[in-house]
Amino acid sequence: MADALLEVNDLAVDFATRLGVVSPVRGVSFQVNTHETLGIIGESGCGKSVTAQALMGLLSPRTSRVDGEVILAGQALHSLSAKARRQRSGREMAMIFQDPLASLNPVMTIGAQIDESLRLHTSLTRSQRQQKIISLLTQVGIVDPARCAGAWPHELSGGMRQRVMIAMAIATSPSLLIADEPTTALDATIQAQILDLLDEIKQQTGMGIVIITHDLSVVARLCQRVVVLYAGQVVEETDVHTLFERPRHPYTRALLAARPSADHTPKTPLAEIRGQVPALHDLPLGCTYADRCPLAQPRCRAQAPELRAVGHKAQQVRCWRADETGVLG
Repeated sequence: MADALLEVNDLAVDFATRLGVVSPVRGVSFQVNTHETLGIIGESGCGKSVTAQALMGLLSPRTSRVDGEVILAGQALHSLSAKARRQRSGREMAMIFQDPLASLNPVMTIGAQIDESLRLHTSLTRSQRQQKIISLLTQVGIVDPARCAGAWPHELSGGMRQRVMIAMAIATSPSLLIADEPTTALDATIQAQILDLLDEIKQQTGMGIVIITHDLSVVARLCQRVVVLYAGQVVEETDVHTLFERPRHPYTRALLAARPSADHTPKTPLAEIRGQVPALHDLPLGCTYADRCPLAQPRCRAQAPELRAVGHKAQQVRCWRADETGVLG
């Protein structure tokens, strides 16, 4: 725990809706160390993005309730006032959103948007900020940083906009970077460049990274540890090697089985996970994955399993049958 950069303990998020209170995040716990990339994976609707927004303090208190502990570099963020948390988060935590065009202000130039962050969170002079903007754009691999600084978001390609988002995120030298689907809608070559850039920045600065994705190739390329979310709960947590070599939860195994293989052809149907994530306002009594799980037994539908250590000492699984090696292989 000595090198823990971020500790998340029993994080829960509730929203008030016309159907009643729904809980897209329920008792999520994990930690991120310096120089480490943690992947959070799962289907759409499993609570990944809401978890990220809760960590950043982006959820409105008017429509949501956030419980649990978020500890950044030894400081409990939930104990700070709203203003103090914004200041600390703005300096030490940053987030890259999955749609850079929607995240960038269309009526401000790229340079002005980076400058806004520098003005709020640093004591640099105007001249120093201008130099910093050029330096940041150069650092993220933009060939003509001066031209880019004077451009509008719509004038840039998707890959360049994502590089700009990364430049904005690292402008204040944060210790933690949260990336929410950072390669969505980018072609394979640009995806690889963006992932390499994130890893290079981590190596240079020692920051921790939380990357939220549904793409297991991103996890394999970038992450050291992985958290698997399902219906707002952690169902498995382990190191990346164990995740691919010996997954214990049936849901994790199903996600891995659904990946296209190298020799996959359009005529070959992909494996699928039948059914869908349960409605958050009508969660089942037992295991939330039971209705989709081929291994489910009566106990699974009657009693919810707890997250527990199974097999490898760093592997935790929320499944009654996770230690039945004859069943899970």
